[in-house]
Amino acid sequence: MAGSRERDRRRARERYERQREVQLARRRKIRQRLGIGLAVVCVLGLIGGLTAVLATGGKPAAKPKATASASPSASASASASATTSAAAVAEPATHCTYTTSGVAAAAKKVSVPPTAPNYKAAYTASINTNLGPIDINLLNSKATCTVNSFVHLATAGYFNASQCHRVTNTNGLYVLQCGDPYAKASTKLTCSQAAKSPGTGGPGYEFASENLPTGASSAGTVTYKAGTVAMANSGSSDTNGSQFFLVYKDSTLGPDYTPFGTITSGLDILQKVANAGTSCTYSGPGDGAPKEKVIINSVTIKQT
Repeated sequence: MAGSRERDRRRARERYERQREVQLARRRKIRQRLGIGLAVVCVLGLIGGLTAVLATGGKPAAKPKATASASPSASASASASATTSAAAVAEPATHCTYTTSGVAAAAKKVSVPPTAPNYKAAYTASINTNLGPIDINLLNSKATCTVNSFVHLATAGYFNASQCHRVTNTNGLYVLQCGDPYAKASTKLTCSQAAKSPGTGGPGYEFASENLPTGASSAGTVTYKAGTVAMANSGSSDTNGSQFFLVYKDSTLGPDYTPFGTITSGLDILQKVANAGTSCTYSGPGDGAPKEKVIINSVTIKQT
């Protein structure tokens, strides 16, 4: 009997270790994919914790659906619910640095943005999609170099004919991620993690984070409000490129993603896409390629 009980205990421990390894592997996979990097509260059975999901280069940040708390026309706060920090460089920035050394080649040929931003300008952007326009107020006075890059890429047509490749609706993360030309409009998204697959591309340069939220909870997270537009990254701050995410419902993330815009109309489009679910998955249910295809035809920038 003693030998039988010992075998039962050993088998129970082995089952637990196998389950734990699967959970940890899933968390590592999410961290690799998003970052957008991604950074999100992820409860895995008995093992709970924060997992970076919004990242580029094999990490987008996304999970599908849910009705956002803000109305489509509401101008939601683009910063986290916590106050934003005084970045290392005072904003508005008068000089920007974009690094190409050690950065993967651009997913689509484009030049590096000018280092002298128009920091006094006020910009709006309209992401013209097959489902309708998503209008954004760009926070040039708070994230000058980020806006400078976004305006440059949009004006160059970098985002044209690309898909928003990831939608997330799980574990406190409710975003649509876009900005990678590897996700061509004609491509059927498969949630592949291979090199040069959607979610791994960038503009061939990186730049520092700005306007990061402070006042994180004891879990190290903040709330990115519905309507926020923020940069995805390669898994850590200061690795911003071209990918960005649109928050359609209040989301819990680490304070590592630069908020650079506020959605002023079109939030209903994001909700519709989220409600449609996913056609494949990256890290599990509620995180994958949008079943409702979102094609960016162009991005129009207006200076006011």
